[in-house]
Amino acid sequence: MPETVSVNVDRQCHVAVVEFRRPPLNYFTSELIGKIADAYEALDEDPECRALVLAAAGRHFCAGADFHGESAQAFSTAALYEQGLRLFAARKPVVAAVQGCAIGGGLGLALSADFRVATPSTQFRCSFARLGIHHGFGMTVTLPAAVGRQNASLLLYSGGRVTGQEAKAMQLCDLVVVEDELRSAAVTLASEIAAAAPLAVGGIRETMRCGLYEQVKEAMAIENAKQDRCRATSDFAEGVRAMHERRIPTFTGV
Repeated sequence: MPETVSVNVDRQCHVAVVEFRRPPLNYFTSELIGKIADAYEALDEDPECRALVLAAAGRHFCAGADFHGESAQAFSTAALYEQGLRLFAARKPVVAAVQGCAIGGGLGLALSADFRVATPSTQFRCSFARLGIHHGFGMTVTLPAAVGRQNASLLLYSGGRVTGQEAKAMQLCDLVVVEDELRSAAVTLASEIAAAAPLAVGGIRETMRCGLYEQVKEAMAIENAKQDRCRATSDFAEGVRAMHERRIPTFTGV
């Protein structure tokens, strides 16, 4: 069967819900991120749309890169980041509704939004170091901006994970609600933003995110180069094997 990749837009007054789907775990590809960026750009040209909700179909928000369905060494981050950078150029405020797991680059996708709504069972995972690879998707910039340099460094160095409540305590997410209310809570937050004066909100967002696009572009270039180096190492091969075999990896530093 052909792979199903889709992005659908549902308008709710001045809020647009952008829902992406790539079963079963919403692993991202450059095609999927590109379709999300296409939706953002189209909504930027819609004067009736004032805020967006980024949502995922299924049990999990996004499991990041798929190292099961294709060769881990062959995964192209360059093409992915070319599309991912487009998300940071979008002009409308974005609230991400994050259910289940946001893993690795999936966390990077959530961090591209202005705000995040999670549930107690949501898990934000910085799994890169446990796979033997450098982090990506602009998280060099976006993660410290959300949680501070110290928390970001600890999460990235250790390959750590945090639950929804822990994420709220470190400001990785902005609201924690019960699972059944996740989507509606994200829409409510986006609606509160949409109820404010759109020109003022647009100007404030430009000011608050001033330089972010350029910073993320520079960070992605560095991250991509370091990820390319890591993919050629024995440690990365071991990290992927250990993930497949559901065991703790044994890294050697080569």
